[in-house]
Amino acid sequence: MIYYNEDKLLIRSLKEKDAIELSKGFEEQGWDKPVSQFEKYFREQNNQERQVFIAELEGSIAGYVTLLPKAISGPFKNLPEVCDFNVLIKYQGRGIGNKLLDTLEHEVQKSSDIITLGVGMHYGYGPAQRMYVKRGYIPDGSGLWYKNKRLELHSACSNIDDLVLYLSKKLK
Repeated sequence: MIYYNEDKLLIRSLKEKDAIELSKGFEEQGWDKPVSQFEKYFREQNNQERQVFIAELEGSIAGYVTLLPKAISGPFKNLPEVCDFNVLIKYQGRGIGNKLLDTLEHEVQKSSDIITLGVGMHYGYGPAQRMYVKRGYIPDGSGLWYKNKRLELHSACSNIDDLVLYLSKKLK
């Protein structure tokens, strides 16, 4: 499915053959995103368990974002959740991430007036944290979550991808 096609940028659903190109792109920047991850996303997309939005710039995959129709865990269980959002470093700063989110939010509006997400807390998530705030996402007030559980006062944790702050945005 094609969601957006303008100014050399195409946003479409995931194709099975994309798995290799996506994995290679992330490997080139030192990130571990195996082919099997994208093959799983493709199966989930076909089973309507996840929507995958691929950003293609001038024929090359530049990034992607996925949407779970209902969050599996966290404070927004059963609401639509942005899950796994990445733009390759070499394509960042061109508005691709914002266009991916514009497209995803437009799709969510068809079935919900709220969209949710969890964002990591380490510095690597800094650009995403800033973008979400600028786009109107606000913290839910439940504090930090670690490994899918609310982090209680004085609890031990590691600043890894499993340490997140949940945000939501009203769409209508």
